[in-house]
Amino acid sequence: MASYSSSFIRTITICVFVVLVVGMASAQLSSTYYNSSCPNALSTIKSAVNSAVANERRMGASLLRLHFHDCFVNGCDASILLDDTANFTGEKTAKPNNGSVRGFDVIDTIKSKVESICPGVVSCADIVAVAARDSVAALGGPSWTVQLGRRDSTTANLSTANSDIPAPTLNLSGLISAFSNKGLTAKEMVALSGSHTIGQARCTNFRARIYNETNINTSFASSLKSNCPSNGSDNNLSPLDAISPTSFDNAYYKDLVSKKGLLHSDQQLYNGGSTDSQVTTYSRSSSSFLTDFANAMVKMGNLSPLTGTNGQIRTNCRKTN
Repeated sequence: MASYSSSFIRTITICVFVVLVVGMASAQLSSTYYNSSCPNALSTIKSAVNSAVANERRMGASLLRLHFHDCFVNGCDASILLDDTANFTGEKTAKPNNGSVRGFDVIDTIKSKVESICPGVVSCADIVAVAARDSVAALGGPSWTVQLGRRDSTTANLSTANSDIPAPTLNLSGLISAFSNKGLTAKEMVALSGSHTIGQARCTNFRARIYNETNINTSFASSLKSNCPSNGSDNNLSPLDAISPTSFDNAYYKDLVSKKGLLHSDQQLYNGGSTDSQVTTYSRSSSSFLTDFANAMVKMGNLSPLTGTNGQIRTNCRKTN
């Protein structure tokens, strides 16, 4: 009995230690992280994002997507920004990213501006997180307090990028599972999917839906076929939200209720399943969506950050120091 008790106590002690370590990693992120070390960091990032979005409104969606695709691969560590090296293949050529993820030049510009005022202080991972927030705000969406203090990874993970970033072909169960694997609930998944109220998708990602699926508004499907023929034109673009593609609002959910979701994965959120009622709520209440989206973005931005002495602060976001 004494041996059992000792073993049990050791197990409990280990569990408590693990919880404390994980909690400490998260606790090291702070909204005031750069207040002393680089007080103009956030205003510098915001100014650059506003300029980029004013120049091309689609860039707001691209910078937001960059944050999603970064966080879903080993956490929010700017691994998506790394170019290929002799030691590893980066994530830019992963199927979900290749030829579609963009905004790298904007991040480079922001990094250069921040480095000029605070060399070696602000991480690329934090820049990506803040740029996503500022992009949403620039397009009329909500703002939120970004927790800061992430450090940058020194490697990338191509295989995880291919496996963990949710594909546009996923059914509802697959979407719920993909987000659950990252500690995000089904409700948070539906809220985060609202990011598709801005941005565009390539024909190759919605061709099967407009030609083969039945849970789609017929006139909507027909209107897309001229720009997305049954063969070829894979890279032709169509807006994810047909109502207001450059405004961050709840129109995406109105599209879903009207069976006008562009991607298969979009319409799965409103297809007789467990998330229908949440889509209905968001389609009727913009404030509910915007509040839940902002809260979910904070949670997603806290996925497995590198803190303390882990990782580094890259001087160039495309390569390790």
